[in-house]
Amino acid sequence: MKLSNKTQALQDLIAPAVEACNVNLWGIEFLPQGKRSLLRIYIDKPVDASAEPAVNEDGEEEQGRGIGVQDCVRVTQQVGAMLDVHDPISGEYSLEVSSPGWDRPFFQLEQMSGYIGHSVALRLISAVDNRRKFQAKLVAVDLDNEMIQVEVEKQQVLEVDSHNIDKANLVFQD
Repeated sequence: MKLSNKTQALQDLIAPAVEACNVNLWGIEFLPQGKRSLLRIYIDKPVDASAEPAVNEDGEEEQGRGIGVQDCVRVTQQVGAMLDVHDPISGEYSLEVSSPGWDRPFFQLEQMSGYIGHSVALRLISAVDNRRKFQAKLVAVDLDNEMIQVEVEKQQVLEVDSHNIDKANLVFQD
């Protein structure tokens, strides 16, 4: 779950702008696509179930339910202005801002800790037990050793080094 140098530089640059909008930077994806690149920013904020419903500046009722459209608009404006000033991306690019959603991608090992017992989809750099792509139940996250344990079929538990994870997502289950 290592970011490329370019992605890390972009994340370091935009993090303060995102935090200024009172939301957390969950992660970013930078996808160079020839003439037109894509910068996707995922933002999140804690859900406060005990919060009283409040009406925001646009007349929408918010109930402490995480990211809303106005959060995305504020971050888009803030980050867009900052990118215009610093111009870290050569050529044209699209900027997308969204919540991580139900099938949230994981960008850091720490993010997975809150989802033990849930199903995750993994794409690995090198095969583990002859597998590069699979879904499994997240059993443990070991931050000290930078490993996760997942349970695949027949209750087989695999250990996966976090540096071997190319992509990881939560699998939404109703």
